[in-house]
Amino acid sequence: MFLSSSISFAREEGSLIDKRNDRYYALQIIVGIGLLLLTAYMSLTNGAFDITLKDVLKTLLRIDTQHDYDLVILEFRLPRIVIALLVGMGLGMAGTVVQSLTRNNLADPGILGINAGAGMAMVIFLFFFQGKVKGTGWAAILAMPIVGLVGGLGAALLIYVFSQKEGRLDSQRLLLTGIAIASGLSAVTVFITLKMNAKDFEMVAVWVSGSIYNANWKYIISILPWLILLTPVLVWRSLVLDVFQLSEESVRGLGAAVDKEKAILLLSSIGIVSACVSVSGGIGFIGLMAPHIARQLVGITHRRLLPVSAIVGALLVMISDFIAKMAFAPVEMPVGVVIAIIGVPYFVWLLYRNKHRR
Repeated sequence: MFLSSSISFAREEGSLIDKRNDRYYALQIIVGIGLLLLTAYMSLTNGAFDITLKDVLKTLLRIDTQHDYDLVILEFRLPRIVIALLVGMGLGMAGTVVQSLTRNNLADPGILGINAGAGMAMVIFLFFFQGKVKGTGWAAILAMPIVGLVGGLGAALLIYVFSQKEGRLDSQRLLLTGIAIASGLSAVTVFITLKMNAKDFEMVAVWVSGSIYNANWKYIISILPWLILLTPVLVWRSLVLDVFQLSEESVRGLGAAVDKEKAILLLSSIGIVSACVSVSGGIGFIGLMAPHIARQLVGITHRRLLPVSAIVGALLVMISDFIAKMAFAPVEMPVGVVIAIIGVPYFVWLLYRNKHRR
């Protein structure tokens, strides 16, 4: 009953609220993909070792291959671009879901502590097991998303418990609780890293700040199953997310199993975020900025909002990674630092705007 009611209601709401036609939406998708390809081209051809487009195409098409080009393009730059694409897409979609479920446009997987929980679990994993399992081995890399998921779920459970008000999840408490728990988990992470030797501490410090400079194809294989399995769940429930824009009483009045639907969507989002954190570290603000930008482009209907949020998130990470690689070459900044430089003023602007809207 809920699905039929919610689907019909969401379609009516979508037709009334979102007046942008399908042609405009298709144009946004085409432009977004074009920008992704342009950014990928810039990242492939520019760096400490510049490569022409002709040489890139010859390498990718396996025509007159050269070892140097194979190494730079296939082992260093292309995996890094693919990881940036996948992480940005995942964080963008997860941020959209979190904001919709909490009805709070300032919510973000990083701000809510999910990133911190996944990151803490990853640091504990590296601290206890890096001497027993090689960091580049398949066992370690494939286990990383699972470890991140455990940490993300643990953080989410803590947030859920402390955000209850009269037996229900309070959206206002959720944000404050998430910030507090994220701070506590980050402190534990720092404490653990201080117990590591100097070499491992440096590696973990860069990873925690958000970095994809050491991306490889094994990381891509480890994150892909999570995105392939969980992204369709979010898209499938996009009409349910439209319904959740109403008050909780109205949603329950439609016959919705509110807690069940929230659990499905939150667990899927946490799984995606945890997989992303396991290969990229603590990249924040993407889940905050991408949904806001996407809403300005295509409105609030989630069947359009989720794909555009994914594209915007991918663009933000890819462009930020290009800046991190080129701005201070040959020294390289963590991509998380570049995104934070953009994200903090954006967050302050959102706070200011929301304050003056009330």
